[in-house]
Amino acid sequence: MTTLSFTLDPQNVISAIDPRLFGSFIEHLGRAVYTGVYEPEHPLADEDGFRQDVIDLVKGLHVTTVRYPGGNYVSGFNWRDSIGPKEERPVRLDYAWISKETNQFGIEEFARWCEKTGVEPMIAVNLGTGTPQEAGYFAEYCNHPGGTTLSDLRIQHGRREPYNFRLWCLGNEMDGPWQTGQMNAREYAHKARETAKILRCIDPKAQLVACGSSSSAMTTFPEWDRVVLEELYDYVDFISCHQYYENEGSETDFLASFVNMDNFIETIVSTANYAKAVRRSNKEMMISFDEWNVWYLRGDPWDAPMKDPANRFREAPPLLEDRYSFLDALVMGGLLCSLLNHADRVKMASLAQLVNVIAPIFTEPGKGALCQTLYWPFEMVASVSDGVVLRHQLPVPTFSSKYGDARSVQSSVVYNDARGEIYIFAVNCDFTTAFELDINLPAFSDCRLKEHKVLRSDDLYAKNTFDDPNRVHPEIIDYPHGSLRENTLMLSPLTWNRITLSVARA
Repeated sequence: MTTLSFTLDPQNVISAIDPRLFGSFIEHLGRAVYTGVYEPEHPLADEDGFRQDVIDLVKGLHVTTVRYPGGNYVSGFNWRDSIGPKEERPVRLDYAWISKETNQFGIEEFARWCEKTGVEPMIAVNLGTGTPQEAGYFAEYCNHPGGTTLSDLRIQHGRREPYNFRLWCLGNEMDGPWQTGQMNAREYAHKARETAKILRCIDPKAQLVACGSSSSAMTTFPEWDRVVLEELYDYVDFISCHQYYENEGSETDFLASFVNMDNFIETIVSTANYAKAVRRSNKEMMISFDEWNVWYLRGDPWDAPMKDPANRFREAPPLLEDRYSFLDALVMGGLLCSLLNHADRVKMASLAQLVNVIAPIFTEPGKGALCQTLYWPFEMVASVSDGVVLRHQLPVPTFSSKYGDARSVQSSVVYNDARGEIYIFAVNCDFTTAFELDINLPAFSDCRLKEHKVLRSDDLYAKNTFDDPNRVHPEIIDYPHGSLRENTLMLSPLTWNRITLSVARA
C-alpha cells in the first residue's frame, strides 16, 4: 500500500460549480423518447403518458438540464411538426437515424416532462436544413408573451404563458460528414451569427451555445473552433465540446480516458483565449461539454438499420442500447473528475444520453426500469456537488497510455462551506496497488469522517440486469471511529470512491 499525503485549503479554489454541469440529453433516437420517457400504455404512465418510474430515476440521478431534441436528429427537425393537437401532427422520415417519427412527443410534452422532473430545458435549433428565420419563428412561438401570430398560436394550443426557454444550441455537430446540412466553419459561423442576432432580438436573456468540433479526433479540430469563435465571440456565451470513449482492447488506455478529456478542454480554453485576444474582448468564453459518455462506436452503429431493408424507417427501433459494465463506470468517474477540475471554464455539460440510448437508465417496454452501472458515479457526484472545487495535488505514480502519461488516481475535491463538508472523489486506476490517504486540513478543526461510499466489483465486466439490478451498486465502508485521524482511508485497486468529511473552520 502506498501513502498519499496532501493538503486541502478552502481558499485554494478553482471555481464555484455551476449546477448545469450535471445535465443530460434526450434525442429523438431509438427508444430514448418512445418507451423511454414517454409510453402512454405503460402501467406506470401518468396522465401525460410519461413513465413515472423513469421520472423517479431521473430525479434520483440529480440531473439539472436536458438537451433536446438533438443531436443529429435536430438537423432535419421542423419544430412546427411537434406542436398542436397530436392527431394533427405529421409523421416524418428521420434522416439522421433512418427511423419514422410520429411527433407524438413534441415541444409541449418535453416542457411538461421537464417541469415534472425539475430540470431546465436546453433547446437545439435546426441549422442543418433550417434557417435563421425559422429558428426565430421557433423562439417566438416558445418565448414571446402574445400578440403575434406565432405566440398566439401557442396560446391557442393551450400554453398561455411562454415556455421561457433560456438555453439555445445553435445547431449540432455541423462539421460532421454524417450531419444533414454539413458545412465548413465559415459557412456555419455566418449562419449561426445571423441566428444569434434573431434569437437575442426575441429574447435578450437567451444564452447561446455555438457548435465546436464534433470531437477532438476530427480533422477540423481545433481550426473549426478558432474560426467559429473569432466570428461568433461577441454573439454567443458557450462553445460546445463533444467526446465519447470506448474500450478498444486496452483496459489501461480506457481507464486513462480522462487524460484525453483534460487535453481537449485545455485546447479549447486556449483557442477561446486566443479568439478573445483577437476580438479585443473582455468576455470569458465558457464551455458547454454537451455530449460526453462511454459509447461503443465500433461497427458504425448508425448504419445498422440500413443494412437490412426491413429495418429502415421503423418507429422507435432499438438503437445504440449499450449495456454498461463496472469498467465503464470507473471510466465515467474519471471523466466526472475532469469536468469538476475544469469548473472555471466548463459551466455546462450533458451526459449523452439519459434513457435507453447509451444511457444510465434502461427500460423495458411495458415493464421495468433499471440503473445501469453508469448511473452510480454520476449520482454520487451530482447529488452533493453544489460547492466549490478545490485545487489539490495527489503525489501519485503515473502509467503509460495512448493519451500520454496518466495519473494512477484521478481525483477531484469539492468543499461546501454551508454544510461544512468536503467531498473527495477518486478513481483508483491501478490494478494491484491500494493507496492510503493522509489528508492535511490545517484550516479546519474537528475533522471527522462522515462517510466513505465506494463502487467496486470483483469483475470489471459485471453489468446490472433486470435479473440482477444491483450487481454493481454503491456500498458504504464501515470505519471504527468518527475522527479522521483514527481511521485509515484507503482507495482499493480499481474502485470509484466518494469520501465525505465533516469539517469546521479553525
